[in-house]
Amino acid sequence: MDKAMPIMIQGTHSDAGKSAIVTALCRIFAQDGFKTAPFKSQNMALNSYITLDGKEIGRAQGVQAEAAGIVATTDMNPILIKPTGNYESQIVVHGVPYQNMKAGEYRQDFFQQGLKLIQDSYEKLVQGYECVVIEGAGSPAEINLNDRELVNMRVARLADAPVILVGDIEKGGVFASLVGTLQLLEPEDRQRVIGVVINKFRGDVSLLEPGLKWFEEYTGVSVLGVIPFIDHLTIEAEDSVVLGNYSTKTDTSKDLDIAVIRYPLISNFTDVDPFFEEPDCHVRFVSRAEEVGTPDLIILPGSKNTVEDSLFLHNSGLANRLLSLSEKKTMIVGICGGFQMLGKEIEDVLGVESPIKQAPGLGLIPMNTSITPNKTTIRSEGVITIQDNTIPVSGYEIHMGKSHFESGFDHLIELDDRVEGVWSENRLIMGTYFHGIFHNDEFREFLLNELRGKKGLDPIHDRVSFAKKREESFDRLADVVREHIQLDAIYQKMKEFQKGACHVKDM
Repeated sequence: MDKAMPIMIQGTHSDAGKSAIVTALCRIFAQDGFKTAPFKSQNMALNSYITLDGKEIGRAQGVQAEAAGIVATTDMNPILIKPTGNYESQIVVHGVPYQNMKAGEYRQDFFQQGLKLIQDSYEKLVQGYECVVIEGAGSPAEINLNDRELVNMRVARLADAPVILVGDIEKGGVFASLVGTLQLLEPEDRQRVIGVVINKFRGDVSLLEPGLKWFEEYTGVSVLGVIPFIDHLTIEAEDSVVLGNYSTKTDTSKDLDIAVIRYPLISNFTDVDPFFEEPDCHVRFVSRAEEVGTPDLIILPGSKNTVEDSLFLHNSGLANRLLSLSEKKTMIVGICGGFQMLGKEIEDVLGVESPIKQAPGLGLIPMNTSITPNKTTIRSEGVITIQDNTIPVSGYEIHMGKSHFESGFDHLIELDDRVEGVWSENRLIMGTYFHGIFHNDEFREFLLNELRGKKGLDPIHDRVSFAKKREESFDRLADVVREHIQLDAIYQKMKEFQKGACHVKDM
């Protein structure tokens, strides 16, 4: 092969399933013997992934790299945008915070710099891989933004990549959205679209065939596949829009009820994903005090703006509800920003995340936190010692802030050079900066059996391996997509574009 073959996946809108299709293709191409890398030039997400060298990229690209069987690097997502509220976002460049910018400022002042970063990163990938699967964002038909966009058709032209357009039939109006998107593209960009994929289909595909035939005759664009809705995949979601799909009510058929607090700027909510795989756990996301109920476990997840999300807890009545449940011996766990909220006070005197300088915490841990401009991004390993049991754990840290403890709490994790986190003596309050703490199977089993014991239930041992479930999900996703798309046609178009490739220099 002379050089890398690119393929780009774009969608008619956000949450059309682009990330899942890219993940599937990364796995399929790798299975077929091609060294494959994902690429997303610019990603807006609060769920992030830490590379082996301690850099921060969009979580989807990290997961896609894992699906391809490779190590993720920042070239796979050179620009990450993390909204902080107040119409501002933190711009992360090659895994390191660059600065906070408003949307107009970013669009006007960062465009040329961003384009150069994207070009350089893509060129590095094509030198080291045989296939590059590129993911777009939102829609390529955002005509108000297209003159300075950095993630859809401009990237397709830069890579001289064929484009597959994905539409989500579950939301309705899939033919209208596909046709409308195609008609709004510039003629030269429309010629790049080698076909469309209809995603998340439920039912008898024969009932869809008249529409598929009409679409191909009307647009002249091929339908390359109809992908069925795939349930129960153990693959992390990136966009918080998916949280609307989760229940807020208790499922009484499950032994354990887990309530996750959904504040406005929740981040890295995939920390709780392993609980979805446990047969005795029901996980729900709640944002109002009346939704909390009486769960067995409350989790405060990460936050991109800890001060303002902590104020949300107090202003919404959630703080009073959590404190009341704590007095009734409900277990409460805080991760990263949620850990900071368990303390007495959070200060942001430098305005790193928020113009609001201070917010009270819940006061469940004798700790104060100061938000600092230097960001910690690191993968970490340590051990948790409980009575005579030593449990190895690994995770990753992403936080801007330092927490200062008073006496009265033991540390949670012992690392080679430091201790981390806290756990109360009665093991009802736990806080840690370790994202991914629940992905550790042995620790998750211990925690859940603690909860079961409090309810007089027998322990469950030999629980599911979450890492194994993820690998199985990658394979199942790839198998379903392979079965329902015209893979040979896609390979053929990729080869045709490669043979006639001529990178566009004037972007």
